[in-house]
Amino acid sequence: MTAALVKGQNAGPTPPEVVLSVRGGVAADLSALLVTAAGKVRSDADFVFFNQPAAPGVRLDGTALAVTFAAVPAEIAQIRAVLTVATEGDTFGGSVAPVASVADATGNPLYEYVIDGLDRESVVIAVELYRRGEQWKVRAVGQGYAGGFADLVTDHGVSVDDEPVAAAQPEVVAPPAVAAPPQVRTVPGEAALSFEKRERLDLRKREVAKVLIDKSAFGVRARVVLVIDKTGSMQKLYRGGTVHRVVERMIPIATQLDDDGTLEAYLYALRYARLPDITVASGDHWAQTYLHLTGTHDGIDYDAMGGRNDELPIMRAVIDTLAGTIEPTLVLFFTDGGFAKKREIAALMREAAHLPAFWQFIGLGTGNFGVLRTLDELDGRVVDNAGFFAIDDIDRVEDAELYRRLLGEFPDWLRAARTAGIVGG
Repeated sequence: MTAALVKGQNAGPTPPEVVLSVRGGVAADLSALLVTAAGKVRSDADFVFFNQPAAPGVRLDGTALAVTFAAVPAEIAQIRAVLTVATEGDTFGGSVAPVASVADATGNPLYEYVIDGLDRESVVIAVELYRRGEQWKVRAVGQGYAGGFADLVTDHGVSVDDEPVAAAQPEVVAPPAVAAPPQVRTVPGEAALSFEKRERLDLRKREVAKVLIDKSAFGVRARVVLVIDKTGSMQKLYRGGTVHRVVERMIPIATQLDDDGTLEAYLYALRYARLPDITVASGDHWAQTYLHLTGTHDGIDYDAMGGRNDELPIMRAVIDTLAGTIEPTLVLFFTDGGFAKKREIAALMREAAHLPAFWQFIGLGTGNFGVLRTLDELDGRVVDNAGFFAIDDIDRVEDAELYRRLLGEFPDWLRAARTAGIVGG
């Protein structure tokens, strides 16, 4: 049975070989970009179009892309299928919505995605095939590209100076009079939100996207881990709803970075608890269910975690999840202080510098943050893998400023980690 996908939805895993095709709608040409975890091609050879119909594991056969995942290089994290109108002046909104189809090697359809909601776009990223561990999955993207075909391939690292690539598609000659807002990702569950919550989420997603664009990291995919202090000194922040609002403001980061748009979540004190993932649709219910300091909730004994802090067990638990991986991870670590074990924490951060994660520590209030304040001076690390800032009252910090501080160092680490061979790409 064919599964119908909606914009932003993920599905899979896929079989070892698939055929991706598009039917209906305005006449359009199909191409593909094979990109690393940084959202860039390794070279122009990773761009598949009619003048260059093959790359390792991907072949353009007329109006379909045949993909053999075993032959796709390990550095490639995503295969993005791109549709471009065949006739200058045409747009996707001028005809019925095109339909993207993913079938197995024998032609049996697996997934279909009606790419609706398009208007004046002449270029659209239709579908994305992406790695998730050892598996490949499919994502319905449906993202228009305001700058035109040449801008799209250039932004993905393709050179357009040589004649074959430049001639692949006509460039849109009439750019919009006003700069288009960043094209943000949509993830499953957003449609279930109220209009007010969707609007707030969308505004925050755009602020996240702006930071990533400014740092040349838009399109990067990374696992996002949220760690929250639940010690007794945090009582005011829990009772006043500050921690609940922190969770709400972290969700937009996951929608723009994480493959599935989810946050992996932990609470910690002397010990820690790995909590269910946070999704767009479950955010409010998750906060009500799991943000507690004492008692037993959903089978979790909060008293057993203790009321004082010891960062070493939770940091070790996150580090252990990174072994053997090359996919980047962003750890968002919220605490109100107490990092007293300077030598042990410094040793852990040196060890973690060899692993594919950037640790962004956020201090809530004016507590004693100990070694966190000296992370930039910590020697013996192959790359600078951590950042820290403290905020007296996070509720008074505007979204744009908060996301700038949360995400500002992550792209720099990613480039350094890639150069050092710590992450793929």
